Amino acid sequence: MVAEVDERIAGFAAEVGTQGPVAVAGGRTQWDVGGRPHPGTRVVSAPVGIVDHRPAEMTVRVLAGTTAAALDERLAPAGQMVPLDIGGSATVGGVLSVGRSGIRRLRWGPVRDYVLETRYVGADGQLVRAGAPVVKNVSGFDLVRLLVGSLGTLGCLAEVVLRTVPRPAASEWWCGPGDQADAALDRLYRPAAVLWNGERTWVLLEGHPEDLVAEVDRLGGDWERSLPPSVPDAGRTSLDPAELPSIGGRLPAGSFLAQMGVGVLHLDVAAVGLVTPRRPDAAAEAIGRRIKEGFDPAGRLNPGRRP
Repeated sequence: MVAEVDERIAGFAAEVGTQGPVAVAGGRTQWDVGGRPHPGTRVVSAPVGIVDHRPAEMTVRVLAGTTAAALDERLAPAGQMVPLDIGGSATVGGVLSVGRSGIRRLRWGPVRDYVLETRYVGADGQLVRAGAPVVKNVSGFDLVRLLVGSLGTLGCLAEVVLRTVPRPAASEWWCGPGDQADAALDRLYRPAAVLWNGERTWVLLEGHPEDLVAEVDRLGGDWERSLPPSVPDAGRTSLDPAELPSIGGRLPAGSFLAQMGVGVLHLDVAAVGLVTPRRPDAAAEAIGRRIKEGFDPAGRLNPGRRP
């Protein structure tokens, strides 16, 4: 099995090659994030497969072209998961390259925290290993996290080792008044999500069924079981979490969905353009340029994309 996987990864490295602009396509569910690759860019696909799941160690080794849905299905019988929070045709490598944490980030943290090790193809066509397949690893430069969210501009992901977590025994969405978002954050113990659109508040509770009953009691007031809200997909930006309560006075109610306590704001067409996204300062952008030049001096990896 190991020899077969290594052969497939080597074949992927050969496809990336050493010359000409190249991009890796996953499920194309977030293909436009950061801009599309320049015309004429050669598109390749990462290898597919789940190499090794070690439930006792709570790690899983997976090839980057594997869908997040297939990974979740494989981990479910062991009562484990990796909270990538995206289904359909989205691939593990694509989710990590885009670096967008899911709607449950409030409870489970950013997606980068689940990546322990990567094998990626550099701009010179060589395979590079970063990190280590253990949860407690603090040595060396943190190249693993640098790759997450880089949109494939620093390297093409071939294989990753991810940390797994216990799958919640129960999960419930509740909906309440729009003025209860801050109160829900204060009253609840580690909710998976608190979402607000200016009119209504939704909370996602996860854990043991008995604990969920106690959490609902803490909510108080006028709450009812609910389906999750639809997430606007016309735009997305990040703000200081403390800024989110004031958004309701600047955007039409119902035209946005805010991840309270996190700072992520999802926008529909009525709200796009009404919020100025945060941009890195000049010093941070200069660091980003130097990193890109060091990893990809010829600019051949995903040209046209900007993380």
